[in-house]
Amino acid sequence: MANATLISCNPSLPLRNHKSSRTSIHFTQLKLPSISPHTRLLHLSSSNSPIHFKRCRIRHICHSSSLKNQQQEEESKVGGSNNGNGNGNGGRDWTTSILLFFFWAGILYYVFLLTPNQTPSRDMYFLQKLLNLKGDDGFRMNQVLVSLWYIMGLWPLAYSMLLLPTGRSSKSKIPVWPFLILSCFGGAYALFPYFILWKPPAPPVEETELKSWPLIFLESKVTAVISLAAGAAIVIYACLAGADTWTEFFQYFRESKFIHITSIDFSLLSTFAPFWVYNDMTARKWFDKGFWLLPISLIPFLGPSLYLLLRPSLSTMAIPQTPAEPE
Repeated sequence: MANATLISCNPSLPLRNHKSSRTSIHFTQLKLPSISPHTRLLHLSSSNSPIHFKRCRIRHICHSSSLKNQQQEEESKVGGSNNGNGNGNGGRDWTTSILLFFFWAGILYYVFLLTPNQTPSRDMYFLQKLLNLKGDDGFRMNQVLVSLWYIMGLWPLAYSMLLLPTGRSSKSKIPVWPFLILSCFGGAYALFPYFILWKPPAPPVEETELKSWPLIFLESKVTAVISLAAGAAIVIYACLAGADTWTEFFQYFRESKFIHITSIDFSLLSTFAPFWVYNDMTARKWFDKGFWLLPISLIPFLGPSLYLLLRPSLSTMAIPQTPAEPE
């Protein structure tokens, strides 16, 4: 290539170190008129010389190799980003799952080993009273504790409406319904394993799914109205309690393992609910209109319940089920 460049720029220079005698004869026999160097360059470039073809071929090979290197670099960048998120499909970073796992493990360690347990017999009595296993013995249960107990019974319904179907894991590899059933007894402690293993985005919803009884019930506005009304009544009942009742409840919280665990459970469910509200909102493509509900969803239970009432129907994003055509 260096020799070809010298010949193109100054054809009058003698040829040196050429292995091919044919190429040397061709250029020694080439006689150019006395014209400007620029015109000579154009003339020589347009000539049908073997070195010209060789130079073009080398340029083509260099250009192709540079393009290939660029494509490999882009593929390596894309591959690295896919490997970084853990699933290669633009899903959630597995670092979040690891952090959630350690957080869940720490919560369980605190619940089983570090929570106060000064009144186990009284905890059993409270549990029997709340389950209506004891008759009227003249003891009046704490008003705040009763409100906490009943609103914990509404949280599994709210999470079922948020997670089915837009909170399902991609390709339905991890079913969500077992965790929702367990949350009726274990609350957020039973939902955390699904949060850790959850892999977005949710699979598409088909029209046949909308006709199944779980989605008919969970997507119904009647269910949302009843849930919001019941939650508002429970919250109002707790807020109407006097200062002495709240002081008694905080004393129970410091002494009772049952009340301590239940209060933490309520706090965890209230903390993670806004995220699932956002997930459901984006899945329904309603973020532009319903973004103002995100700060409201920070209000425990009432905020997510209000969103469940106002959110659009799922039928607008369902995929029609068409029979397969024979080949």
